[in-house]
Amino acid sequence: MPQLPPITCTDVALIGAGPVGLELAVALRQAGTEYLHFDAGQVGQTILNWPPRTQFFSSPERIAIAGFPIHSVDQQKITGEQYLAYLRTVVEYFDLDIRTYERTLSIESAGDGFLVRTRRASGERVYRARQVILSTGGMAGPRHLGIAGEDLPHVDCTPADPHKYFRTRLLIVGGRNSAVEAALRNWRAGAKVAISYRRAEFDCQIVKRHLFAEVNSLIQTGKIDFYPETVPVEIRPDCVLLAPVRDGKPLEGPRRGVGADFVLLCCGFVADMRLFEEAGVELQGTAKVPVYDEETMETNVPGLYVAGTATGGTQERFQSFIETSHIHVERIIKAITGRPAEIWSHAEASRFQYHPSELET
Repeated sequence: MPQLPPITCTDVALIGAGPVGLELAVALRQAGTEYLHFDAGQVGQTILNWPPRTQFFSSPERIAIAGFPIHSVDQQKITGEQYLAYLRTVVEYFDLDIRTYERTLSIESAGDGFLVRTRRASGERVYRARQVILSTGGMAGPRHLGIAGEDLPHVDCTPADPHKYFRTRLLIVGGRNSAVEAALRNWRAGAKVAISYRRAEFDCQIVKRHLFAEVNSLIQTGKIDFYPETVPVEIRPDCVLLAPVRDGKPLEGPRRGVGADFVLLCCGFVADMRLFEEAGVELQGTAKVPVYDEETMETNVPGLYVAGTATGGTQERFQSFIETSHIHVERIIKAITGRPAEIWSHAEASRFQYHPSELET
């Protein structure tokens, strides 16, 4: 029989090393709680996957963690690259021990705690933890359309550097901030840009005001082609077939072929809720939103907590962000230790209040 790996014991297993996961790690350390911290990728992996030089919509003070301030040279909103440098500084300043590139395979209830099974390059490992915190985020991968040709090599789900599309025909599918920003950046870089969107027009309550005004101006002057109320139904090597829709529902009508050297699908992201589901956490609706106590962040599985954007499952319209998740840290630390977290208080940010549409990413 194969020999089972030895079991390492700890008080808390913290899974996910995004911003909220790091803030939790600092709070656990300051509370004197023994913990082990895991991530399937690198620190801030989701942000690492962003297009180059993408700016946050949130201001620096709202995405700062653990009481560690962010300063920018121009006092403006920072890029993903700048934020990753900031996260590395936080990790080094607090000397956080994070087991990066160690994927969590399963979480099983075991007596008065949990067995956490992981895998890294050297093999599988098993840990016993009294409590588990899942801070795995809500953007594990792109949302796929399920159409023919979606896996062709000229189809991207994450924008590359705009130089890639210089003097090529680029069809962008989508109509929210990421799609509109990609259209503007790539048009400025010399691409021939077209947009297919299933709605008749962009929603000014969702798309940032400056992006909304600029993209509509370029469409009206014919500099960007716009195919409203259409959805792609097939992607071919040199074109995309678009079908008409109305209010998101397919219509009978001719399919339009739009020439494209590259296709960029800005159709959102999905959360990976597998660990929650397999651990017995109740998930609600198609978004798979975990059930949890808002006062403690404990799920229906005793001892298993959720933090960060994972609280929203797969979000159709983002309501959970880094800046709205600081309070999760305070609630979890208080629930686990019985004491308030000795870090930056969410109340300190209460004077910064925005409408959810202004926080859309």
